Amino acid sequence: MQIQTSPLVLSFGVTDPVGAFGIQADLACFAAMGCHGLSVVTALSIGDTTHTDEVQLIDPDWVADQGRVLLEDMPVSGFKVGYLGSIEIISVIAEIVSDYPEVPLVLDPFSTMLPDQDVDEEVLLAMRELLVPQTTLLLLSMDELSKLAETWREPSTEFMLEADALHMIEMGCEFLFVTGTPGDPHDVTNTLFNADGIVRNDSWQRQSGPFVGAGNTLSATIAAMLANGLDVPEAVFEAQEFTVAALAHAQRLGMGKLIPDRYFWAREPDGKTDISS
Repeated sequence: MQIQTSPLVLSFGVTDPVGAFGIQADLACFAAMGCHGLSVVTALSIGDTTHTDEVQLIDPDWVADQGRVLLEDMPVSGFKVGYLGSIEIISVIAEIVSDYPEVPLVLDPFSTMLPDQDVDEEVLLAMRELLVPQTTLLLLSMDELSKLAETWREPSTEFMLEADALHMIEMGCEFLFVTGTPGDPHDVTNTLFNADGIVRNDSWQRQSGPFVGAGNTLSATIAAMLANGLDVPEAVFEAQEFTVAALAHAQRLGMGKLIPDRYFWAREPDGKTDISS
């Protein structure tokens, strides 16, 4: 008897020993959305809940082989691309995903927990030219969008959000989702763009942290929602709702930042896990 499988989502990214961000966080979000997660490791990190000390990149040939072996064996319903680290890794991932243009791809290439976030301009250019045109949804903070924008324009003190967003869309990604856009200072406001401009603008009450893994939770959940067949605007809204709830139930696992609880929905009010359903 053939058993119906859950949607499969393949994540390319860094490993985090804590499970706050990167591959481990992606897998937790995929599972919470009823998907089965597959993973291709692009880098290994050393760190805890306070900071990340070091990142070691994986050989690009290993990245390519991990991805090809999985995709030759299983049908994938979604891609999530996280930390990239080098032009060579960007190139191999871009080549792999180009063989699956019908599969939605969420690109979330930055993490505030990783050292050396002053990414080399050539890496940014490779990302912009090779991966962005294949991207269904690109997730960036305001600062990250400005950093990418400086690869095509001079730094500016003017308010360039919408112009930069539309320029990024013109480069080939279908949707750009920018977090931390202007709004009420008591809220977190996020804005979704496509070729027609602003698609939706959502505000959520700001929660006290500090947190690690909030953005990762958001992008991975969007990828899982797309794999489940939701359209992009609906997937973005549902993922925001889930992320807000995961942050509201965040846990202090160590001496550093709070970790979103991606399994809050599976726990009873007394803290026990509900396994009856």
